[in-house]
Amino acid sequence: MRTSTTLHAARAWALAGLILLTVNLRAAITCIAPLLTDLQHIFHLGAFTTSLLTTLPILCLGVFAALAPPLSRRIGTEGAITLALALITTGVLLRTIPSALALFAGTVLAGAGIAIGNVLLPVVVKQHFAHRVGSLTALAMTLMAASGAIAAGLAVPLDRTAGWRIALAVWAIPSAAGTILWGPLARPGDGKRRKRPQRAHGPTVSRSPLAWAVAVFLGLVSLTFYALVSWLPDIMQNTGVHPAQAGTMMSVMLLIGIPMGYLIPVLAARLGDQKPLVITIAILKITALTGILLAPQSPWLWVILLGLATGSAFPLAITLLTLRSPDPQTAAQLSGMAQTGGYLLAGAGPLTIGLVHSASGGWALPLLLLLGVAVPEAAVGMKAARNGFVVGAPELPQDRVRIPAAHT
Repeated sequence: MRTSTTLHAARAWALAGLILLTVNLRAAITCIAPLLTDLQHIFHLGAFTTSLLTTLPILCLGVFAALAPPLSRRIGTEGAITLALALITTGVLLRTIPSALALFAGTVLAGAGIAIGNVLLPVVVKQHFAHRVGSLTALAMTLMAASGAIAAGLAVPLDRTAGWRIALAVWAIPSAAGTILWGPLARPGDGKRRKRPQRAHGPTVSRSPLAWAVAVFLGLVSLTFYALVSWLPDIMQNTGVHPAQAGTMMSVMLLIGIPMGYLIPVLAARLGDQKPLVITIAILKITALTGILLAPQSPWLWVILLGLATGSAFPLAITLLTLRSPDPQTAAQLSGMAQTGGYLLAGAGPLTIGLVHSASGGWALPLLLLLGVAVPEAAVGMKAARNGFVVGAPELPQDRVRIPAAHT
């Protein structure tokens, strides 16, 4: 009885930790964009530095993601997550200092913490909830989308009522709470105890064709998402949509991602392979982008289809990090590899689309470019969606070391 009670308590603690980790992986980023005009005025930012401030978090997600696997080996997964949440807390608070240097330095620190947390999220699910991969990943994706939307929605009201410092500083509360909760789980010497088996998995992942398929799929999915987040309002205005309505369309596209963030991981974990989901996402995305090009008189239809496609693609890519990993160590290696390359690629997306728009003088060529990305995304997604585990080449069939799906 005591053992059962202890196990339930440990799982409850891990679930609370997972929730607090997840809600801190978007808010520190999404709360910035609504305040850009005020921050430009307060810190006297030019056009280039303002663009850098919006691009910097995405680049940080790629640059610092590579630190997560070695940190996890050295100080343990729990210790690395504690450090990640502490970095987010420090970065968020640093941004409240009235200095442009502090604003950028705080953004880098918060971005580093979010990058490490992003990589280790699938590891936590695999390590603590191996028999509930679908439902726990679904919960994480839903909370991530919701917290990002809430942070963006509250930014301006908090700024108007309490000032920009409070609007930024408030998001240090959940990250500090997460640091306090994860701290006791970070046991001294934990990384050393796990170091040997994790090294055994490390070299095989980078030589795995399946691992590269998952990584490229995540990168292309993220590129399209961040390009649309950056430019969709401008694209829709170019079709004749009123600016205020174009902003609403952007919000609707993001809100659709909340329910899809729950539904897709559950479906993905229950399917023998995830190819039907990849095909459906590709059809939705290609239809929506083609519709904007050829039938702009139905903008809401295309925005809804884009919301379904992008809101499904990212949760599927994150779920594949867990489903294609036979153990937490491989999940850490695969997640670090995929998110490092994926977010660096994603960071180039908005800039590339903007440059193509400037060079061509319209949005037809950028939309055709996004349509072109959808084709290799679907092709590599089909490879990533096949039933199997990342263990090097040749890949190990998943039915040899299957995770029970009954509790997803």
